[in-house]
Order: sequence, then C-alpha cells, then structure tokens
Amino acid sequence: METVFDTFLERGFVEQVSDEEMLRELLRKQATCYIGFDPTGRSLHVGSLVPIMALAHMQRAGHRPIAVVGGGTTLVGDPSGKTETRPIMTREEIDQNAKNIQAQLSRFIDFSREKALMVNNADWLTGLNYIDFLRDIGRHFSVNRMLAAESYKIRLEAGLSFIEFNYMLLQAYDFWHLFKQYGCRLQMGGNDQWGNILAGVDLIRRLEGETAFALTFPLITTSSGIKMGKTHKGAVWLDREQTSPYEYYQYWINQDDRDVMRFLALFTFLPMDEVKRLGSLPGEEIKHAKEILAYEATSLCHGREEADAARDAARQLFGIEASDYSEGVPTYAIAAGELEEGIPAFQLFEKVHLCKTRAEARRLIAQGGGYVNGERLEVFDRIIGKNDLKNNAILLRAGKKRYLRVTPA
Repeated sequence: METVFDTFLERGFVEQVSDEEMLRELLRKQATCYIGFDPTGRSLHVGSLVPIMALAHMQRAGHRPIAVVGGGTTLVGDPSGKTETRPIMTREEIDQNAKNIQAQLSRFIDFSREKALMVNNADWLTGLNYIDFLRDIGRHFSVNRMLAAESYKIRLEAGLSFIEFNYMLLQAYDFWHLFKQYGCRLQMGGNDQWGNILAGVDLIRRLEGETAFALTFPLITTSSGIKMGKTHKGAVWLDREQTSPYEYYQYWINQDDRDVMRFLALFTFLPMDEVKRLGSLPGEEIKHAKEILAYEATSLCHGREEADAARDAARQLFGIEASDYSEGVPTYAIAAGELEEGIPAFQLFEKVHLCKTRAEARRLIAQGGGYVNGERLEVFDRIIGKNDLKNNAILLRAGKKRYLRVTPA
C-alpha cells in the first residue's frame, strides 16, 4: 500500500528519514505532522516552498498538518546554518510577522474545521519556569552530543551564545508538547534541522517511551548552483507587496530548462506522468512546460486570477502585443513634474531599480540592452519624458526579460 512517503520520494522531497519502514506504517493511517516557520521577517520566500508543499501533500493524503510559527524560538534565535548571531527581535515585531505568515500559509493549506492547525510556540515556551525546564528537560541532553551537531559545530569558531545553545532544547520541547497535545509523531524540516529534530524524537522516547519520526528535505539549488529563491534583486517573496504576482510568475518562467521537471515535481500538484511528459519536451517546446510551471506556481501562491493576469501580461510583452501595457507588469510611479522636465535614460533606469547604479545603466544601454516602448535606446542620456507616454505609461525594458511600467503620479 502506497503512502504519502512514496509521493515524497517520487517528487524529490526526501533527504533523510529516521526510520523509513516504521514511518510508512504510521502513514498508512491518519497521522499528525508539523513543520516550524521562522517569523524573523514579514514574509516567507520561495526557499520556504518545499516545507509548505510537504504539508499540503500530507493534508491531501488525509493527514493533519500543524504549522508552528516560531514566535517563542525566534526570541532565542536558531543557530542552524548561520555564521553569526541573529539580532534579537521584540515580541511585537515577531507577532506581527507571524500574522502575515499565517495568511500566506493559508493559501496552500486548508485550516478550516481543524483540517490543519496553526499554532505559535510562544504560547507555551514563554511561560516556562527556567528551573523546572532545566530539571525536567535539560537533564535528558548530553552537552557532548549537542556540540557534535553540525548546526553548533559551524558556529563554535565564530562564537556560539548561551541563549542560542538552548535552541535545540526548545525545539525538542516543541515536538514533545505537540506530541502530548495533538498526538504529533512526525516533524519535517530542512536538512540543517536534522540534529534538532532527532533531539525531539529522542526526548519523546525518554519522556513517554513512544516512537516519533524525523524527515528532512534537501537543500534546493538551481542547476547553475544558486540557492532557491535568489535573484539579482534578492529574495523572491510570497508577499505580493514585496514580490508582485507578475515578478513571481517571471521568476518561475525564467528557470533553467534543466530544472523544469524537478521544479514541476516539487512546486506543483500536477500528476507525475504529466510532470515527466512536460519535463521531457524537446528543444523550444520546453518553453510550454516553463509557462505551465510559472502558471501553476503563481496560482498556488496568488490565486488563479492573478496567475491569469501575469500570464497574459507576459504573453503580451514577449511578442504578441508589445504596445499593450498590461496591468500585470510591475509599475513605478514618478512625479508628473519630473516627466514634464524629462529624465536621462541612464538615470531613470537606476531610479526605478532596473539597474543598481547609473554606471550599470550606462553599460546596459551602451551594449544595446535598454529599451523604451519597445525601441532600443541608442544613447545612454536620451531624455525620457511626457512625450513617451502611451496609454498613460512608459514601458521600460532592461535586457531580454525585465520590464517595468513608468506612470505619472
């Protein structure tokens, strides 16, 4: 009998698992699992999609996922994968970020009628009595074993604070608390969390004499070796205010041909037969698969309507109706007075963030990569102003694929 674990294996979600055979047995019945999300920012980014999709797959297979917003552990700071201490955030900042993240997770997971749960570990961690915690929980942890954990070893040379050293205990306590409260027996997370998750498995065994499980995901990088979710502009966010639906769509459609099949498997719910068919399309036909990847990923994050708008905008801009400045394209408003006066092209490209510096903008235009309303700029200081407005907008393009609409404010 196949389980969701087979789905994870086929789609590329599994890096390590603590006891595969016993976990398969657990997943033959309804089970409860959890993943923690770190509210250090107002939004999650594309790098968080693997754990989000894993929870969604669990729910689709009839299991109950728990999303734990780490409001309590964020007050301490997770040293895993970090080379320096994180700044300590206030409870108010963390709570606001947690609210935003809850809304983002709700697009992927159905929390109605307790089909899934969303909890904040601040609810149980901030009330702990320190002496009781050391006596009841801390005595089960070996300092030697903790220091051997990869997440701590990396930090020892740079310096590991005592507050961070407690993080493993707190995460293990989370797992035990969720086991006691909700019968949760599976924790999943990134592979850098392997040691922390195993600590929770061990704590449940010591305190309850029960078996729990750990499953970690691989670090996802592109074929060019770039960490998932990074672009020339920085992170690709799930918050539409930080990354617009159009930019989000463009991120996916611009992926390397070599990554299409893998990303369709990880970041969509398309059947694997269809994933393999699309990923095997020859030559130029792979563009069709990339469009489907972009559409499905955008639809999951922002809804079908936004995905339709982003796809329509992309089709218009890439050769069908370049003069139709769709509302799906990112927009930058400039004071009408500035457009009246006119702005040199290289300054405008820097101002609207199509280029990081004016020197970069000059080079781009000199190399033939700067366009206004579909026409290549011949000189870097060509004045762009109100006479360039068409349909009350000016369409700028940097390189082959980065578009932006400039409108008068």
